[in-house]
Amino acid sequence: MARKEPGKVERIAADLRAKIESGHYPPGARLPSSADLQASEGVAFMTTREVYRVLERDGLVVTRMGKGSFVTPFLGKITRDGTGRYQPAARAEGGARGAFEAELNRLGLVYKKTPTGVRRERPPREVAAALGIHHSAKALCRHREMKAGRDEANSDEGFVVQLATSWFPLDVVGGSPIEDDDPGPGGSKSRLADLGYAQRRVREAIEVRFPTPAEAEALNIQEDRPVYELVHHASTAEGRVVEVAVHVMPVTIWRFSYTWELDAE
Repeated sequence: MARKEPGKVERIAADLRAKIESGHYPPGARLPSSADLQASEGVAFMTTREVYRVLERDGLVVTRMGKGSFVTPFLGKITRDGTGRYQPAARAEGGARGAFEAELNRLGLVYKKTPTGVRRERPPREVAAALGIHHSAKALCRHREMKAGRDEANSDEGFVVQLATSWFPLDVVGGSPIEDDDPGPGGSKSRLADLGYAQRRVREAIEVRFPTPAEAEALNIQEDRPVYELVHHASTAEGRVVEVAVHVMPVTIWRFSYTWELDAE
């Protein structure tokens, strides 16, 4: 098997990085294929593959299986403001359908709507326990492959930046707009408030792990690329958990920001 050439990997990656940052390859542009890069640089195929793996780790490139490697639609990361993103004004800003769309809008990006899988089914045991329902009972599940891009009119442009699966108790949301593909401005959290179950407390836990094969395929990343798994529990003022959400997010695309006040000493 041909070995990669470390010195050449860094040189070629640095050259492509400079071309991306200068705008020679603008956001969303397709990059030379591994075969084309191999021919132009006179290096082994494994070397070109490693070049793109380096740029993927830097968050500059995304590889779409069977389609090639592309510059990310934005240079940098999406900042998830864990403190303020769920405030009513923030999640509905500019008519956004939730906090994720509002975050993209602030970056000048477009939320590329994809179908939402809405179904009633048995949740995992830990989700059922958090929602306070029997482990054999059904809950409402909303699953989304959340996509960002720049061209609203082109449905093929952009790429999935997050997988989100949310669970709700049926005695709260059954028959409500939360069972619709589009729950309306402010998303499901605003509709819960309309139903009298406004969320007042959020608890989140974050771990870093490797994606499952299905997650890697949906996110168009390699299985050895780490992701954040963020588990979100939202409860009412009375302490009832009315939503459990699991978000799977590539570490090269996302960063987390939190702000809080400390008690005086």
